[in-house]
Amino acid sequence: MRWLGYAIVVLLFSTQAWADMRIGFVNTDRVMREAPIALAAQKRLEKEFAPRDVALQKMAKQVKELQAQLDREGGSMSDTDRHNKERDLANLTLEYQRGLREFREDLNLRRNEELVKVQDKARKAIQTFAVNEKYDLIVEDAVYYNPRIDITDRIIRMLAQ
Repeated sequence: MRWLGYAIVVLLFSTQAWADMRIGFVNTDRVMREAPIALAAQKRLEKEFAPRDVALQKMAKQVKELQAQLDREGGSMSDTDRHNKERDLANLTLEYQRGLREFREDLNLRRNEELVKVQDKARKAIQTFAVNEKYDLIVEDAVYYNPRIDITDRIIRMLAQ
């Protein structure tokens, strides 16, 4: 019976501890989409990769035009001319596919680098916020959270400064 009394006392103290806790929730996906530092990172990536994207679009257009020319005029061309055009098309297609693959790999690598920078800044902002506002716990992922504990907007504003 004595252990039951101890269990009740422990339960009462732990319930009081939970009642005094300050808990917050941060929607990190929203922070990564809406925070000014995330938007700036996205613009940097777009600016950095825009010339290569334009070049790849131009190359894709050349592939389509060459294919259309072969489809239209292939039957009336000499075997040598048709073979040369087909070889040119194959080479251009391979060059385009290689360029597209390298573009995607480079873009993903740079996107990941920028994402790590944004995540580091966001984590530091969340930690600073928690200390300054005397939070006991801030959760990033949750199955459910009450909107009154959502501090995402405050973190986004903090990152804008």
